[in-house]
Amino acid sequence: MATFIALLDYTDQGIRNIEDSPHRADQFSRLAEKAGARIVAQYWTIGSHDGVLVLEAPNDEVAASIFLSLGAAGNVRTTTLRAFEWAEAQGLIQKP
Repeated sequence: MATFIALLDYTDQGIRNIEDSPHRADQFSRLAEKAGARIVAQYWTIGSHDGVLVLEAPNDEVAASIFLSLGAAGNVRTTTLRAFEWAEAQGLIQKP
């Protein structure tokens, strides 16, 4: 499974409906599972971003579809990072 880290920022709509945030997170988790992905961790944060999400997906296309669905709901904007564990990074670094 590929790992993705998403930095989440509330939109105006999302912050106006902040009380629904935990329910929306549950819905998103179910959507990810239906697509064959898994939420590894989810945090509500303070600072530069409003949340952090760690997702495992079978491939980039599944992850992109899931994050597009999340953005289309209009409550958050995402910045998504493809993450590599130590062994994966070593394999990438050693390839010509």
